[in-house]
Amino acid sequence: MINPYDLIAKHFYDLLDDALDCKHTHYWLKGGRGSTKSSFIGIVIPLMMMIDAQNGIHSNAVAMRKVGDTLADSVYAQLIWGIEMLDVSDFWDIKVSPLKLTYKPTGQTILFRSCNNKDDYKKLKSTKFKKGFCKYLWFEELDEFFGMEEIRSIIQSLFRGGKDYEAFYSYNPPKMLQSWVNAEVINDRPDRLVHSSTYLDVPAEWLGEEFIQEAEHLKKTNELAYRNEYLGEATGTGGKIFNNITLREITDEEISHFDNILDGNDFGYAVDPDCYLQMNYEKTHKRLFIFSEIYKVGISNKKLSIEIKKTKISKSFITCDSAEPKSIAELQSYGLRVKGAKKGPDSVEYGIKFLQELEEIVIDPKRCPNTAREFDLYEYEKDKFGNFKSSYPDFNNHSIDSARYGLEDYTIRRNWEISNRRVI
Repeated sequence: MINPYDLIAKHFYDLLDDALDCKHTHYWLKGGRGSTKSSFIGIVIPLMMMIDAQNGIHSNAVAMRKVGDTLADSVYAQLIWGIEMLDVSDFWDIKVSPLKLTYKPTGQTILFRSCNNKDDYKKLKSTKFKKGFCKYLWFEELDEFFGMEEIRSIIQSLFRGGKDYEAFYSYNPPKMLQSWVNAEVINDRPDRLVHSSTYLDVPAEWLGEEFIQEAEHLKKTNELAYRNEYLGEATGTGGKIFNNITLREITDEEISHFDNILDGNDFGYAVDPDCYLQMNYEKTHKRLFIFSEIYKVGISNKKLSIEIKKTKISKSFITCDSAEPKSIAELQSYGLRVKGAKKGPDSVEYGIKFLQELEEIVIDPKRCPNTAREFDLYEYEKDKFGNFKSSYPDFNNHSIDSARYGLEDYTIRRNWEISNRRVI
């Protein structure tokens, strides 16, 4: 067998070490064209299955695409290529109908499945192996699937009866920031490793001169498209609303020095989440720090009050959506200092513009994962002609509303100053 490190770009060495040691369960490989992320997976799955066989583990794998017609020319062909590159073709039985790869010494198999329709994942429960269990799973072109609910259902159907499972997810990040894939990858999980790669990490001779020329031509003529297609960046539509976001850890030491704590709460229950935020506003430097969130669907006002009391670090008022006076009164009855937002004409526009004009909005993605996602992915919508709408989208913005309420005293004052400004 060929040394696998001779078959992959150096950028993947640490990733291969991590996978061989089973350090993570979920490996998200994102990148642009020519990044060889799929080639890496095509090598690593049969490699690890053969290593398992040497250790007496009868592991199997399932490679998936959303559309069944694409299986043969993508994951199936890629895995055959990986087996050939490892120089172990004599040990594998390759079948076309149905698509299946079998490791001859042990009978371990790689099966190929799709989820053309929304409920096809239910059929995966009937997937059987003659021996052993499904240890490896590959989602190719991840963004083609409907969302994490479908992905979780597939995983629950296939990862049963074993241990040390490993799932690989390969995809080119969609341009649209609010794509479910781009939103999900922001959420930090200890069992997930996110790996980014581009064609620039790959030896040029592997790609060929023509590939490089095409990439460089697009870079010169349409840099935004180049960044998305070749560098694997979720560039957005060009309509990102907040360009002043910094996602980083906010330490306990920093929080201990905060002296202008603001609290906001956007009510929700059955479908929309309730979102409570704690923030600190540095007026002099025009910086907002968002360091604590409660973001839950179906939480009662009683339970909300209990959770707020556990996390709240100041005696500041909580400014809530005034559209729910009964909820405000109930929270007050539980001993919280709560008031309704004043709102008024154009309050949404003034509030968001105030946030846009801040020098920096610092959000801790571990403490506030949902807030980080909503702020970072908030984009203007386009009309049917491809032009940006002037209004702000009213969805996936619960934390943005909560921040607006908490900052309302400042936004009202700012609006008054603008309205009463005189030209001399």
